[in-house]
Amino acid sequence: MNALDVTLWVIVPYVSLTVFVLGHVWRYRYDKFGWTTRSSQMYESRLLRIGSPLFHFGILVVALGHIGGLVIPKSWTEALGVSEEAYHLSAIVLGTIAGVCTVAGMAILIYRRRTVGPVFTATTRNDKLMYALLALTILLGLAATVMANIVGGGYDYRTTISPWFRSIFYLQPEGSLMAGAPLLFKLHALSALVLFAVWPFTRLVHMLTAPVGYLTRPYIVYRSREDRAGSQPPRRGWEPIGRP
Repeated sequence: MNALDVTLWVIVPYVSLTVFVLGHVWRYRYDKFGWTTRSSQMYESRLLRIGSPLFHFGILVVALGHIGGLVIPKSWTEALGVSEEAYHLSAIVLGTIAGVCTVAGMAILIYRRRTVGPVFTATTRNDKLMYALLALTILLGLAATVMANIVGGGYDYRTTISPWFRSIFYLQPEGSLMAGAPLLFKLHALSALVLFAVWPFTRLVHMLTAPVGYLTRPYIVYRSREDRAGSQPPRRGWEPIGRP
């Protein structure tokens, strides 16, 4: 394994994971009020109602597929009676559908953010960088799936990329496993590492937050400004507009 492979598949993953963890700790400690998606629904909702469910459904299935493919060893699925052909077919079908939904949803959201004036005005440089990296990572992953498994003769990433991924967390990195992987898979992995490094400093932090507190917080009482029976009459000179 040469120096470049050591840098890309051993050093860069640990740098990315370190920034990912410490960045979230820093963000939560010093920027709690910025830990938000900065919702733009009040500016435009028609395109959002279409693009957001498509994107979130697709990205959720993609994430579950990656967890299953990278974390669960091949020997485990075989021990459960899942043949390689069945796993391969289901991964291609579900992965392609989820990838198309994710790309379509993101395309709608980016179009909305670029063409709707108030939404575009509320878009920061940080948001633009996040969208670019997210789109690049998703497109490279979809391209790798299509080129390797549909156009090409197939590639079993669970014999190379998956063991490499797990070896990072075992603290025994095997960067040599990535050296022979197809180029698109390498680019997809590198773009994902860059995305994880910038993740804590973008609106993507909301994906690690669940509104559990809403279940136990007290009710919010709203009171009308209109006069009610038994209340004191308004002071002279301060009557509501439109009343005699």
